[in-house]
Parts: sequence; structure tokens; C-alpha cells
Amino acid sequence: MTFVVTENCIKCKYTDCVDVCPVDCFYEGPNMLVIHPEECIDCALCEPECPAEAIFEEGGVPADQKEFIALNAELAEIWPNISEMKQAPEGAETWNGKPDKKKLLER
Repeated sequence: MTFVVTENCIKCKYTDCVDVCPVDCFYEGPNMLVIHPEECIDCALCEPECPAEAIFEEGGVPADQKEFIALNAELAEIWPNISEMKQAPEGAETWNGKPDKKKLLER
């Protein structure tokens, strides 16, 4: 199993998870992070570090977020790898927890 970044990461893009990942399996898009499913070693270190609570073990992804399993795999192939923590985008805290952010995903 792998871990999956879901909708709440959009516009929040906290990188606390990146800082603890031992295999650098995170990839960075314009307003979201994703996890490469073939690189994730299922160590679970990232999940509790996410301030937006946007990371789930693949089997625990909420039903309304299942499409993010495929999105992580797809976008990890085209976005650049990120291996160091960065400052959160301006306004990240105001986006945390807002519903229906998928339409805001920038590829």
C-alpha cells in the first residue's frame, strides 16, 4: 500500500510531510503535492505531519476522495520531485478545510 495526498492539500500545500519522507517520494505541482505510489515505502511518517490532514493510507482514503489515488500516480509522473520543506503558500491557512477544492487544482 501507498499513501495518497487528497483534496485538502489544494491551495494549502504544506510541506511538513516532505521534510520527514525518507525516500523523497513527494512531487510538487503549482498548488498541491502528490506522492509517487511506486516510490512510497508505506512508512507512515508523512501522515501525522500534514497540518491539513490531507494524507491517507491508500485503503483509508475517504470514498469521496478515491479519484486522488489515480491523480497522485498521474501527476507524480509529470511534476518535479520535492525533497526539502518550503514555506506554505500565502493564505494556506484560510484554505485549510474548505470543501470542493478539486476544481482549483492546477496542473
